[in-house]
Amino acid sequence: MTPLKIGAALMVADLPHFRDWLIADQRDLEVQDFLLPEVLLGDWQDRVATAKAHLDGFEGRLGIHGPFYDLALDTADPEIAPIVARRYVTGVRTAAALGASQIVIHSPYTTWDWFNLGNNPRVGNTPSAADRKIERVHAILREAVAVAEAEGVTLVIENIEDIDPGFRRDLATSFGSDAVKLSIDTGHAHYAHGATGAPPVDYFIADAGPLLAHVHLQDADGFADRHWAPGRGTVNWHAVFAAIAALPQRPHLVLELCEATDIPAAMAYLQGQGLAC
Repeated sequence: MTPLKIGAALMVADLPHFRDWLIADQRDLEVQDFLLPEVLLGDWQDRVATAKAHLDGFEGRLGIHGPFYDLALDTADPEIAPIVARRYVTGVRTAAALGASQIVIHSPYTTWDWFNLGNNPRVGNTPSAADRKIERVHAILREAVAVAEAEGVTLVIENIEDIDPGFRRDLATSFGSDAVKLSIDTGHAHYAHGATGAPPVDYFIADAGPLLAHVHLQDADGFADRHWAPGRGTVNWHAVFAAIAALPQRPHLVLELCEATDIPAAMAYLQGQGLAC
């Protein structure tokens, strides 16, 4: 298998330290500051300007991590839902201002959903619980998706607690838009596999198939969301990279680690395994 070129998810403050590494091979980059409520509610334009200044000369594929704290995509409360919807619109506008082509958002599917959505199947013209959940997500994201389509930004829905990857795939497909695709976080999938009986990580990748546009690469132990450098946990990296290589497209591939200082060790491990370059 040909080694795959990978990049990293970084805060703006870390960009000067990794600028030369990113630009030398024009690696994939995800800027993560914009997941923070205080950033999107504050002067996010200034943060965008600072990032752009650090990235002069960068021509690689660029994305951001969008908001998610307390912003459930399936919010039904009529007072809270407009706030959530507005925050996602701000996230998309931030991505566009930075020149990013992607924004990562979090899956609305919980462990509880997997065990309970089937309790209320469709009956006649009455939608199922699963259908109603998708309807609520559409209500929240309707404007954000429209803005994303206009700005050339793609929302990529990342697995969090997901047990069945097909739920999230069906959600992304339901929009009928090229502006909504999928993201896989390897550590989240490995946690779900070890703790809740979800399929292994490579199954998540294969299930996403042509919809997979983004991958967070991080190692874990199958117990918690560790964000360790690959090689420290128990993710089967050869299976993961083989599944990525089998895709008809190349998703953005970024290391998302607890400590940016672990990036050199992560790269050394993956390069030593013949998986990444």
